Amino acid sequence: MPKKKPSTPPPSRKPRADAERNRERILEVAKEVFTRDGAAASLDDIARRSGIGNATLYRHFPTRDDLIEAVYRSEVEKLAAAEQRFAATMPPLEALRAWMLLFIDHVADKRLILPAMDTVAGGSVRLIEGARSDVHGAFVSLVQRAIASGDLRADTNPDDFVRALVGVFHTTALQGWEPSARRIVDILIAGSQPASKMP
Repeated sequence: MPKKKPSTPPPSRKPRADAERNRERILEVAKEVFTRDGAAASLDDIARRSGIGNATLYRHFPTRDDLIEAVYRSEVEKLAAAEQRFAATMPPLEALRAWMLLFIDHVADKRLILPAMDTVAGGSVRLIEGARSDVHGAFVSLVQRAIASGDLRADTNPDDFVRALVGVFHTTALQGWEPSARRIVDILIAGSQPASKMP
């Protein structure tokens, strides 16, 4: 009876963590390059700066639109994750303030990559609308936590915070919008505190 040949072990695959690191590195570099060069940025340049081959980049992001959308989505996910992290590690009012200031940084970053976002199917409006529920959910959660702790008045409406800061999007073309937006954060918080908490 002929001896069975030993089965050849399947080719070893890169650990999943390795693939995730590659993906995060691509997104980090792509954000910088799209900010600098707009939608015309070279994908070959992004792959080279990421320290990977073109095939790896296209395996993660088959099209330019996929990559631009993933860059924006990644920034929104970081913003949402920060809400949970701040809520777990900071007092309620401090967490709300820190997250609102981070949201302003997010708006500033989005403004820089907006020209690239406008080139994807459906444009930047589709991407922003797609992320609206994440941003709104973070606002509501943090404001409600501050209400429950007594740091904000019980009649505080989380949507007032949402409307005020989302309105910042419409002022980014004006000089000095960022310092103004940061002052608005403190005005909103101070104006929503119970009289007993006000200095």
